[in-house]
Amino acid sequence: MASVTSLSDSVQQHLASALSATLPEAAGADPLLRRSDRADFQANGILALAKKAKANPRELATQVVSQVVTGDELIKDVEVSGPGFLNITIADRAITGNLAARYADETGRLGVPTSDRPGTTVVDYAQPNVAKEMHVGHLRSAVIGDSVVQLLEFTGENVVRRHHIGDWGTQFGMLIQYLEEHPHELDHKASAEDTAASGEEAMSNLDRLYKAARKKFDADEEFKTRSRRRVVDLQAGDPKTLATWQKFVDESKIYFFSVFEKLDMEIQDADIVGESGYNDMLAETCRLLEESGVAVRSEGALCVFFEDILGPDGNPVPLIVQKSDGGYGYAATDLSAIRDRVFNLKASTLLYVVDARQALHFRMVFETARRAGWLNDDVTAVQLAFGTVLGKDGKPFKTREGETVRLVDLLDEAIDRASAVVREKAQDLSAEEIAERGAQVGIGAVKYADLSTSANRDYKFDLDQMVSLNGDTSVYLQYAYARIRSILRKAGDTRPAAHPELELAAAERALGLHADAFAETVAEAASEHAPHKLAAYLYQLASLYTTFYDKCPVLKAETPEQVENRLFLCDVTARTLHRGMALLGIRTPEKL
Repeated sequence: MASVTSLSDSVQQHLASALSATLPEAAGADPLLRRSDRADFQANGILALAKKAKANPRELATQVVSQVVTGDELIKDVEVSGPGFLNITIADRAITGNLAARYADETGRLGVPTSDRPGTTVVDYAQPNVAKEMHVGHLRSAVIGDSVVQLLEFTGENVVRRHHIGDWGTQFGMLIQYLEEHPHELDHKASAEDTAASGEEAMSNLDRLYKAARKKFDADEEFKTRSRRRVVDLQAGDPKTLATWQKFVDESKIYFFSVFEKLDMEIQDADIVGESGYNDMLAETCRLLEESGVAVRSEGALCVFFEDILGPDGNPVPLIVQKSDGGYGYAATDLSAIRDRVFNLKASTLLYVVDARQALHFRMVFETARRAGWLNDDVTAVQLAFGTVLGKDGKPFKTREGETVRLVDLLDEAIDRASAVVREKAQDLSAEEIAERGAQVGIGAVKYADLSTSANRDYKFDLDQMVSLNGDTSVYLQYAYARIRSILRKAGDTRPAAHPELELAAAERALGLHADAFAETVAEAASEHAPHKLAAYLYQLASLYTTFYDKCPVLKAETPEQVENRLFLCDVTARTLHRGMALLGIRTPEKL
């Protein structure tokens, strides 16, 4: 199925050719088209062009209008307003016809084109730590990253997922040594096929072990020394130490998979390449940096200095690639990962979905990689920095005891709240269906609250608001979808036909024009890594549908053709909601 040119693109092309016919030197100029409340679209580009050509903008606008073909095919009417704006009204036939072309797309893509020059983007997201429970701070990286992956793949980009899990370092020496001395404390044997319950069990076991080991590590100097020796064994690849470490990683993965399953996200084992995955590259990374002069030895450590990054004392704050004791820090791992992603995976974009508090670290890492020549004009590295999850009080989200909130507890509570909402509204759903929908609505609510906020802003985690049927929530969108599906079932579920010959009411036109803008919204959200733009579009779509539903009777419309055309508008809206929500990682149940 060929892609469908959106109405705004068609109008843009018409205006561009009218502009260059009027003013040959304006060839290729942007008419600056946007949606308007005065007409369907407004073009503002003539003002700047007139200034450049030293012409009267209103006269130039009038000349451009005389070059525009109007009628039933695309532009019904165009008029000059104010100092030289163009107000453009689209023909009803063009709105219905364009939507009919989208509706006919058998692939379910609604005529959305794929990129003609796709690149390869590595998305580094959802980075939990081995032997530690996932908390609310892990939520945003996972949810934002997953949606960006879906958006990029939908537009045709080659996407490589990377889950850079914390699976290396000092704490593992401590854990392995503790287990060596207390072998009975990790008796749990689980296989990756086990249920979510075993995932939680595996993690509570590890978590308990971690706390006991940490307590001993802090209190017992001799144990601390033995633990540090164990880190050296681990880094040297001692088989027995590695086998115990592998056990921790495997147990943790069972837990990770259970949490991601609850989040309704697909995580493949091959995509999990933790810090340990770059061990073999660390020494070479340091050698290359030192030989090229990008990094220098300072007090025994291998450091990279930056003129514009100074500490409170005014001295430069370096990026430490290798510590003075020979150990490697995060920087060595992150720089090795860049080498792997650029040279082995052939990435054109590296995208890191990481907490905004790590912005300085990534700025230094990217600059170091640039100086080393690993990042160049052909490869872009971007940190998609996200803000903090806050409680209702506007402070970082914590339990009453001041502990970090466990992610699993949060998701379970969201599902419980959503199930109560679904149960209250459900007319003909079984208990099993209510449980299934409750999970889809609850997880959808959590994801949407996150994705409808611009990533770099903090947001308040307020479950009452998230599962509300009113306002900008996923529940509102899911109910709009379920309501449309119910109307289509009543009508007999046959595929309704479009009737481009019919005049459209104002609410139909507004809904139709917005539905047609799906493709450009997806393109913008993908290229800017901005799922919140798609969320805002979908909320607007559901709101316009509600107005249409209130003002335009569907099954009781005046003529059989109008019934069909309105059912067609309903179905296009439903398909757009369904596809758009899927790109946010949210399910749209057929019945609620």
